[in-house]
Amino acid sequence: MKMRVSWANHLYKIGATKHIIFSGSSVYTGYRESTIMALYGKGLGIPDSVIFEERRAEHSTENIYYGYLVAKSKGFKKIAFATDPFQTNMLRSFIKKYDLPIDLLPVVWQTLSKLEMPTPVIDPSSAKVAGTISLLETQTFFQRLRGTMGKNICWKREDLKKKRYRRRYKDRIED
Repeated sequence: MKMRVSWANHLYKIGATKHIIFSGSSVYTGYRESTIMALYGKGLGIPDSVIFEERRAEHSTENIYYGYLVAKSKGFKKIAFATDPFQTNMLRSFIKKYDLPIDLLPVVWQTLSKLEMPTPVIDPSSAKVAGTISLLETQTFFQRLRGTMGKNICWKREDLKKKRYRRRYKDRIED
């Protein structure tokens, strides 16, 4: 998480991005991931006005898609997903498969290793989600794998460009 926030901060500081969407629900702990990252980002000096949160995602593919929906709703013209190279490679095929207009900005380890990466003191209380139960306790390995593959996404009809996907996910389409 620190790596992702530090990379987002770097991309903002060099002008590679104007806005940042932190994505993630309370998946394994009682804290909403997007809110914790937003708090750290603000602690690093990223202006509150450029930070947005997506709070629904439980898996990487959902981070991509639900973050994309936030960007679309804000009228952002260019969208890029920034994370570690491993996750970038894993998600590249998902983006391509569903023809999502999202670029990739993977962490460059050599650049990241030269950055100052302080850990700001934050008050995590606003990220606390009462009654959270870890996915490890509520889903089997195969249910989590299914989520990682994007099989739990509630799609917007216009984002499923191929008819076969509209048929396959007809029970998971929100109008």
